[in-house]
Amino acid sequence: MPMVKPRARSTQVVTGFVLAAALLVAGCGGSDSGAVATTTKRSHPTTTTSQPSGDTKPAASTVEVNDMKFAPAEVTVKTGDTVTWHFADKAPHTVQGIGDKAMGLNSPIIDKGDWSYTFTVPGTYRYLCSLHPEMRGTVTVQ
Repeated sequence: MPMVKPRARSTQVVTGFVLAAALLVAGCGGSDSGAVATTTKRSHPTTTTSQPSGDTKPAASTVEVNDMKFAPAEVTVKTGDTVTWHFADKAPHTVQGIGDKAMGLNSPIIDKGDWSYTFTVPGTYRYLCSLHPEMRGTVTVQ
């Protein structure tokens, strides 16, 4: 094994630390610019506050999931709006898209809490609860 001079060895160690730090920083800043939807599961109730005029946040609509139904069963929103399903029933439920257009609608099984989806493409999105297929709804995006 070749003998490494003390100065060369410390340079190798410092170089190793710098490379490790660079890789760590590079891994923390990534984003998925191709993402179409966001999902959020929260176990606490949400509150809505009115926003000052001029705010560019997307509008939000809420669908209550209770008494084995989606209410309202039909929602109309604009492109870029977010729909939140608020789960407050005795049984767990899902939001599962029906057909090719609604493939992104795919919540986990939720007992209590919220799940949200941001609609970025106009169209009609039909969905159901995969655990209770008689529960159905529609989101129309204009």
